Amino acid sequence: MTVSEITAGPSPPRPPVSPDREKWEREQHAFFRLLGSLLATHRGQYVAVHNGAVVASGPDLVQVALQAYAEHGRQPIYVDLVTDHPPPAAHMPHYRQPTSPG
Repeated sequence: MTVSEITAGPSPPRPPVSPDREKWEREQHAFFRLLGSLLATHRGQYVAVHNGAVVASGPDLVQVALQAYAEHGRQPIYVDLVTDHPPPAAHMPHYRQPTSPG
């Protein structure tokens, strides 16, 4: 068999994306699209984005989320901190197996 005779097999089917996941991703994209204007009005606060608009804001993540869910029901709503600095990298300690000498 020559290289020209080898073909790729069919791609495995991709699992369907849930409507909730799609909506959450739309809200996340809306947050980043609005971020420039949010930095001027909500810097240092958490905001909840629903249907592409800010529906709640405040200094506490949990309170902002609860307020948004109370007003709009339990559905995908994106909540994030308005800042121009990315969060620090998380350090995840892990166990290392000691190596034996020699």
